[in-house]
Order: sequence, then C-alpha cells, then structure tokens
Amino acid sequence: MKTVFEVLSKEEIERIHSASMEVLETVGIKVDYAYARELFRKAGALVDEANQAVRIPESVVRQAISTAPKQFKLYGSDGRLEIPIGGGNVQFAALGTPTAVRDLESGEHRPSTMADLLNHIRLIDGCEHIHCSQMDVWPNDLPMTSIHSEAISAWAHNSRKSFGLGCYGFMPTLDMMRMMAIAVGGKQELRRRPRFFGICSTVSPLQMTQIQVEGMLICADYGQPVTLAPEGIAGTTAPVTLAGLLIQENANILAHITLSQIFRPGAPVLYGTVSTIANMRNGTVALGSMETGLITAASAQLAHYYGLPIRSVGGVTEAKTEDLQAGVERMATLLPAVLSGVHYITCAGTLDSSMLESDALLVMDDELAGMALRLKNGIGVDETDMAMDVIRKVGFSGNYITEKHTMQNYRKEHYLPKFMVRQPYEPWAKEGAKSAMDNARQRARELLASHQPLQLDPAIEKELEAYRRMVAERPIEEFYKYEAAELQDFRSENL
Repeated sequence: MKTVFEVLSKEEIERIHSASMEVLETVGIKVDYAYARELFRKAGALVDEANQAVRIPESVVRQAISTAPKQFKLYGSDGRLEIPIGGGNVQFAALGTPTAVRDLESGEHRPSTMADLLNHIRLIDGCEHIHCSQMDVWPNDLPMTSIHSEAISAWAHNSRKSFGLGCYGFMPTLDMMRMMAIAVGGKQELRRRPRFFGICSTVSPLQMTQIQVEGMLICADYGQPVTLAPEGIAGTTAPVTLAGLLIQENANILAHITLSQIFRPGAPVLYGTVSTIANMRNGTVALGSMETGLITAASAQLAHYYGLPIRSVGGVTEAKTEDLQAGVERMATLLPAVLSGVHYITCAGTLDSSMLESDALLVMDDELAGMALRLKNGIGVDETDMAMDVIRKVGFSGNYITEKHTMQNYRKEHYLPKFMVRQPYEPWAKEGAKSAMDNARQRARELLASHQPLQLDPAIEKELEAYRRMVAERPIEEFYKYEAAELQDFRSENL
C-alpha cells in the first residue's frame, strides 16, 4: 500500500471547517479593493464599506468550491510536457523568494542577479522531478518595473517546462499573461494548455489585498492556475496554537478561492499554505521547523476535504549552508508534504527560510524528491512483488543476484540515487572523497554547460522582444497608473 501521513481525524477536520465558516460569517475578511467587494456583494456576501469588511455565508463558499476544478494540467513551454495537478500526483517546483545566492563556484553569499535566475531556469530544465521554475531567484540588478517581463523572456528562451510568478498587480500580471500568450502561440492556446503558475499571497490575519487580487483575476481570465497561499506565522500573524492557525488560514484561503470562482467559475486554483511558526526568541519565522510539516499535512487534509488540489512548501530550512541541519529540516518538511498528499511542492534549492538559493542544493533536492516519492509509493504486495516463485527456486542455499526476477524488478523497487555516497570507504577515498553535495555541485556545472537555448519562431521572437523592450522603457508613472480602479477593465476581450 502507499504510505499516508495524517495528523487530523475526520471529526477534527469537521471542527476546523465549522470554525472557519463561523469566522467568515461573523468576523469576515478585510478587502481593500472595491471591485472585489462588489463581486462579493453580487454573490450574496455582506459588505461593510466603512470597514472594508466582507462576511461570506457558507452557502456562497460551498457554491464556489463546487465550480473549482478538482484536477487540471500544466504544460511545458511547447505544450508537449504534461504536468498533472491533483488526484494522486505529486509535482515539485522551486520558489521565487530568494534574494541572495550561494555562488556555485566560490560559495560566496551574495545578492542574486538576472544571471542567477537564468542559471536556475536552465538547471530546472535538466531536473528529473522538478517541473516548474517560479522566478526562483530575485534579480537585484534589474529595476522592479521590468523584472517580471525579463523573467518571462528568459523562460521562453531557456525552458521546456512550466513557469510561475507572483501576482504583482494589474499591469505586471497582464504583461506576464500577454508575453506568455505570445510565446506559446496566442491566448486561446495558453488557455487550452496552461503554462503559467500564479502565486496569490493571502495576507494574515484575514486580509485580501488589491495588488494580489488583481493578479489572481487576470490569471483566472487567462485560465492559468493560481495558488492561494497564506504565510500565517503562529504566534505573530496567527494564533500560536496550530489549530487556531489552521482555522484562520482555512478561512482566508477559502475566501480567495470563492472570489476567483465568482469572477470566473471553473478557474483552476490550488489550496495553498506557506504557514509556519514564529521563532519566538527573536520574532523571525522558523520555516524549517517540524511544525511547518504538521501544518502542511493538516492543510493537505483540509484541501482533500474540499476536493481541491493543494500546493505547499517542502524541503525548507533555516540553515545558512548545505549542512546537516539543512538536510534534517528539509526532509522534516518535505516528507510530510509528500506523504500527506500535497500535489505541488515548492522551495527546491533554498536555504535560510527560502531567502537564499543554492544551485547545487537545487540539484540535490531533485534527488531528494525522487527518494520521497519512493517512500510515498510504499510496498507493493502483488504476485510479482511477493516473489514466491523465485523464493522456491533459490531455496536454502542460493542467492538472488543472478535471478531474472532481480534484473526485471530492482530498478522499479529500489531507488537508485545519483549523488548519495554508497560505495565502500576505500574506493570512495581513491575517487576523490567526494560528498553528496560535491557530486550535486558537479552535476549542476554539467547541466549549465550542456544546456541548449530554445530556438523560437522568428515572428514570435520579434513580437516577444518588442514587448520586453516596451516594458523596459515604460515610465514608472505608467507602471503604477493602472492601479487606479477606473482604468482597470476586466472584460475578457480587453485583457
């Protein structure tokens, strides 16, 4: 049977659900965006304009959940790679929060650049289990107004996989969608086979902010999946008790999912969590804590309760180097995500609460993902697995290494790591005494050296480059202008 990790009983899930519905109906959620408040009002929610508060009846939430897809697919850039989201599938991705990197060659801790983002896209293109880049390092050497367009252009030229970014407001998100559409052959093709994964950060406690909602709605119009992802911090922005945090975050996530379905029924969404605990000694977060794994597993159970796919963090750590702490914490947060049934797991390659990126660790995490999947798949007990025929044949005194059954089954039954050190000590020492991280570092160098950029159709290349230049030359006043509600037009034909 497959390995399953659960931390809540059915009764406990029901109690958290009921409490979350009470929160939405009585406390509500603050919505600072008038357009969103009006959408809620028309759907039957109670709106307090003076306090920008929206109270949502359970019936409205349940109607919205009923229209959200239970499963969907992401695609690679050319549409051939299919990445199923939901059901029994588990996918892995990196995460676009690191603002610094550990240099692959020198080990130096330094600000991340566009060159680092490009390297990361290329590395993920060569990974076996990691199927999505999410602007995995923040380019500190670019102006904030054009980072999103430069990232889309880099993806279009260098990745055969999917790509993701945050919801950065009306104009930036519209830029992203239009550039993605150019790169893949049009808006209808992008809708038919989504390539983009959006991250809508829900603010704790119980807030819905304009810049995130604008991006969420534009992604919904283009049919691109969005995860509704709070980072509640137990003890600071959420109750210190994990059950209290889950109630608050569940209410917040469901409010955002409800709005997406009011705006565009059937828009693909993921229940999301990046929630963790506070490091109460100094007021920071402890994303690599054991409690993150517990919160993730409980969130997965809640998502399954609603029949929704879920995205979470996994493989996160507070460690600043690729050391023992990094290994312990990343498996302590990765395994609960995989074993509890999270469908889309992010943070590959990160250190220091996902703020520091390591190319070598990204490659190592690809291997850890494979190991975690092997654990999830558990032990099969069919006729082949039971091996009774070969047990009878070998009997008391033979061995199994030359048996046909061994040759036919060992690769699917045993996970064969690429970087973990398994040879005896003396051969290992003669071969250079390389650690697993040394091996991963070398593989990262090889992937970067062998990567071949994509050759785009000349017409697509010309249009994409023209759009990139337009964004790069756009005055900052123009960048912010469309945050004014009167200039926003969410009619599909105008997006």
